[in-house]
Amino acid sequence: MTVPLLLPASALLLVIAAWRDVVSRTIPDAVGLLLLAIGGLSRLFEGPSALASSMVAAMLLFALLMVAYSRGFIGGGDVKLMTAFAIGLSPLNSYHFVVATALAGGLLGIAYLVLSRSTRLPHQASDRSLLRRVMAVEFWRARRRGSLPYGVAIAAGGTFVLFHTGSL
Repeated sequence: MTVPLLLPASALLLVIAAWRDVVSRTIPDAVGLLLLAIGGLSRLFEGPSALASSMVAAMLLFALLMVAYSRGFIGGGDVKLMTAFAIGLSPLNSYHFVVATALAGGLLGIAYLVLSRSTRLPHQASDRSLLRRVMAVEFWRARRRGSLPYGVAIAAGGTFVLFHTGSL
């Protein structure tokens, strides 16, 4: 049983996390907590065993992500976001989420590599637009080899799994 509003609410929270990661390179704890609550509620509607299996898969994912975090490959907010989102997924969908996120992260990395090699920011019609300002900041970060906003890849992977499977 899937509660109809949980899917768009989760997608919206992922978009908020991605936006905040781009703007400030932080992911608010409130987003992760809300995803945890929504996902836990969704899995509880499937039954206690569904919630338990999701929690085991999320704990395994957390352990693996902590290894990546300890080596500086991923940020702490990314670990929390992925783990919280995985609570609402079946173990198989958690696997699909990780694969989709890794693919989106690869595309994000390629985009930043291309951006870092660019000599100038692509021309936009309006210099005052929000998109133009965000692009200018990201261009500056990419040129200085700054960190990737991996929350964007997480949001892309999570949104793909949400709408591909039709469940949370």
